[in-house]
Amino acid sequence: MALQALQSSGVTFRKILSHFPEELSLAFVYGSGVYRQAGPSSDQKNAMLDFVFTVDDPFTWHSKNLKKNWRHYSFLKVLGPKMITSIQNNYGAGVYYNSLIMCDGRLIKYGVISTNILIEDLLNWNNLYIAGRLQKPVKIISMNEDVTLRSALDRNLKSAVTTAFLMLPESFSEEDLFIEIAGLSYSGDFRMVVGEDKTKVLNIVKPNIAHFRELYGSILQENPQVVYKSQQGRLEIDKSPEGQFTQLMTLPKSLQQQIHHIMDSPGKNRDVEETLFQVAHDPDCGDVVRLGMKKSVIYSSLKLHKMWKGWLRKTS
Repeated sequence: MALQALQSSGVTFRKILSHFPEELSLAFVYGSGVYRQAGPSSDQKNAMLDFVFTVDDPFTWHSKNLKKNWRHYSFLKVLGPKMITSIQNNYGAGVYYNSLIMCDGRLIKYGVISTNILIEDLLNWNNLYIAGRLQKPVKIISMNEDVTLRSALDRNLKSAVTTAFLMLPESFSEEDLFIEIAGLSYSGDFRMVVGEDKTKVLNIVKPNIAHFRELYGSILQENPQVVYKSQQGRLEIDKSPEGQFTQLMTLPKSLQQQIHHIMDSPGKNRDVEETLFQVAHDPDCGDVVRLGMKKSVIYSSLKLHKMWKGWLRKTS
């Protein structure tokens, strides 16, 4: 699987991981503290390390982690592991974060997510929060032999490639492809307009072309719809209606549904497959997919915001 190519044997990461309960189906670290970025996030040495821990049983894991790392948690720790697990699973993106933690001399934050919730996000792009991070190079520190999880990780990468293909012209460069992929989870994200560096995607991709190539190389080589000239760093994709329809039919469900909502005229009541067939024949197919992607991220952001507001009202 392509993702495994980026596994890290870094002692620093393994030492930090040793401070936490061992029952992890997946653990990875990402961001500017791991991969060099251009611009204001270029100081790797002092950058915070961002971890994600995937666990099969969040209640048991938090119970053990509260005993080992009580100080990591906010005031919610007094409510116990049951409440923390409920907040993790039912609010936000299904992730519970502890932030600004000093561990082995490094400032870290770590998010905890249920294995089942992560798999759903990887397959269907329910919110693209963690799935989006896993579309960019990350350092895998630990992964068990869960075949379903490994398959979902691979599917997420293939979905990212297919979505980018649909938004790109017939011929393009590796850099063009990786910029599209890295930008998927930022589509429609208000943070990219207000507060975040607008060149964030370029800063992520340009210094890390080799890592993106390592992550996606085998998928591109094995894809029957693309001619991948790896030596020249160029790609050519099948832009025929038949080729685009095949690509559209493999997109994650949430993106397919957004495209359907955009294109389905009132009163027609077509099914999703009929709508995608129409889009495949549309000269503006790429623009429709881009708008669907933007709406997917906006919808997810609004949904997460409403969920958190609802939780805050309940606890106030």
